Formats: sequence, structure tokens, C-alpha cells
Amino acid sequence: MSMPFQRTTLALLLTSLLATGGFVALRAQADPPAAATAPAAPSVEVAEVKTHTIIDWQDYSGRLEAVDRVDVRPLVSGTLTAVHFRDGAHVKKGDPLFTIDPRPYAAEVDRAQAQLAAARTRAAYSATELARGERLAADNAIAKRDLDEKQNAAREADAQVQAAQAALTAAKLDLEYTRIAAPVSGRISRAEVTVGNIVAAGAASPSLTTLVSVDRLYAAFDVDEQSFLKFVNPSQANGTVSVPVYLGLADEDGYSRRGSISSVDNRLDTSSGTIRVRAVFDNADRRLLPGLYARVRLGGGSPREALLIDERAIGTDQDKRFVLVVDHDNRTLYREVRLGARQNGLRVIESGLSAGERIVVSGLQRARPGDTVAPKDVPMNRESLVDAPTHPSRPKPVVKA
Repeated sequence: MSMPFQRTTLALLLTSLLATGGFVALRAQADPPAAATAPAAPSVEVAEVKTHTIIDWQDYSGRLEAVDRVDVRPLVSGTLTAVHFRDGAHVKKGDPLFTIDPRPYAAEVDRAQAQLAAARTRAAYSATELARGERLAADNAIAKRDLDEKQNAAREADAQVQAAQAALTAAKLDLEYTRIAAPVSGRISRAEVTVGNIVAAGAASPSLTTLVSVDRLYAAFDVDEQSFLKFVNPSQANGTVSVPVYLGLADEDGYSRRGSISSVDNRLDTSSGTIRVRAVFDNADRRLLPGLYARVRLGGGSPREALLIDERAIGTDQDKRFVLVVDHDNRTLYREVRLGARQNGLRVIESGLSAGERIVVSGLQRARPGDTVAPKDVPMNRESLVDAPTHPSRPKPVVKA
């Protein structure tokens, strides 16, 4: 191949490449970049704010106390011969607990009975002598002084009979005290003294055991002054307090037992600004024990209408609380709210919302004020308030029609 032909071919190739590159460059400059894809609206769960009829509740902490608590102590001294119960058992009133050796006291009863018999014999003889003396005195056959002596002897004999009778009664009581019985029904503690030990009588002596009633228990708690003036004090009438009160234990979520106010202290503790209140609760299942921690819910005031929302819907903005309201265009609006007390797992809203508005209850972290969202309607909480079973400690809110 000749050199001129090679040069011609090379020139044509270069010309073609330059033309193609320029076309590509021109097309690259002419075609604008594709527009960025718009982000999808975040998916959130929304619920409608509704009005419910509620009662204001106040929560307190307290301790359970026995209605009856007895320190069992001996009333007579002697040797303990028997223990009739198992430690921690439930006993009924009148059941035997301990026995103290009764033989010395039985002997004392026999001696007292003999003294009483002797006193009655002397009294009968004195009465006979007095009757004889009165017949002689009627015939002036006896001196006045002798008659007075017979009358005095008869009165002394009657007094000795009364003394002997009292001594016999005391001896019988001491004999009864050797058998120690349960003064109340309840649960008994352990035996502090075992068989064979000598026990002494008196209030200063060590107790043999303790016994507490379990059919009903007190829950004692302290109510602050404002709550006392608002709820407790206005409801006191004729010594009774008509305020609903509920009890929950430490291992319970709700308040499973309903009781009644038993007593309110007669003075306010100025150091703490509280007043002692005691409520009584039935304990048929015997789960309650004195000393257990008690969560007490006290109701007050008349039923009122209020807005309740899920706690998940509430956000925190420094010292403020807010919710995100979803409007008709599915845009979120920032709304500051003032919170009230908790009610059945929801939170009372005192101001900031209106019935019928929709708020974000799940996905709050994915939405910001002014964002357009993809809402999904759900109930206000996991358990529908309207269809929830009525519970004695959780009054069922009534939804307004």
C-alpha cells in the first residue's frame, strides 16, 4: 500500500472521531440532568381525639395494716406444756394456741372450793345462833350485848362467804388462763417460746407469738393538703367519707380491689403538709398481708367530660409538651398542650386540643411540623376504650354520642 493512501485513510478516521466526540459533547450539553425523585410521605398512625366522662383520680403510696393485731402473752406463770398450732397457720377465734401446766391452778381451785364450803357452814351456824338469840331477846332472856354479838357474827360469816366465792372465781380464771386461745381469727406467727420453758405473767413479759386478722386490712396513706381540701374534706358527712378508693399491689398493673375510707386523722401534719387517711379492704383471697406496699387510688369530685389521648402521642420540647395534629390535607401542625392526670392508660388533656381532631400517635419521630404524611387511622390506644371490659378499679369511660 502506498504512503499517500495511508495518509488519506488516517485523516478520514481522525475526522470521524472528532465529529462523533463533538456530537456527544453537544448532546451532553443540550440534554439537562434528570430531576431528583421526590421523597415519599412518611407513614404514621393517627387517632381521633374524643371526649370521655371521667372521675379525677389521685394516686398515693401506703402500707397495709392489720385491723386486729394481738401480742399473745401469758396471764399466769408456769411451765409451757403444749403448742397447738403450726407456724404461720390460719386460726379461728377460740382455737387453742398454748397450754401452761394447769395442775397447780387446779389445786388452787379445789382449795378455794373447800374454803367456800367452810365459809358457808360458818354462815349457816351464825344464822342459826342469831335466830336463837332473837327468840331469847323477845323474852328478855338474853342481854342486848349478846344479841349484838350474834348479829355481828352473822354479818361476818356472810362476808366470808362472799370472799371465799371471789377467791374461787379468781382461781377458776387462773385455771382458764392456762389454756391460751386465739382472741381473734387470723394468721399466727411463729411460737417464740417452746414446750418446757417457764413463762411469766404480765405485760412486760415476752410475747409467746403474734396474731393478725386477715379478713380485712387497712391501707394507710398520706393525703396532701390540696387534695384533702378538694376531695376528702367536702365528702365527709356524719363521720363517713364517701370517696371511691382502690388498691393495687406492687406486682399488679391496675387497681384490683375496691374499698372504703375507714378514718381520717384529726389533724394535719404541719411538717409534711399531709393528713393520714386509712381505707379498709376485704381480703377474701388472703393475698394481702400487713406491711405490704400498697398503691392507693383515690377518686374525687363529680364526673366530668375530658379529652384523653395516648401517651405515645405526646412529645417534649424543652419544658413544653406538644402533639402533632393532622389536618384535612394530611399536613402536621405543632400544638402545645397542657397535661392532666392519667386515666386508664391514657392522659387527660386540659387544654390545647379539641374533640374530633386527629393526632399522630405512632411515628412521631418520623414527622415534623408542616410535613405531609401518609396517615393510617387506628384506635386511640391498643385496647379500645368503648369495648374494654368494665373493671372495678378501672371505671369504663363513656364516649359522648
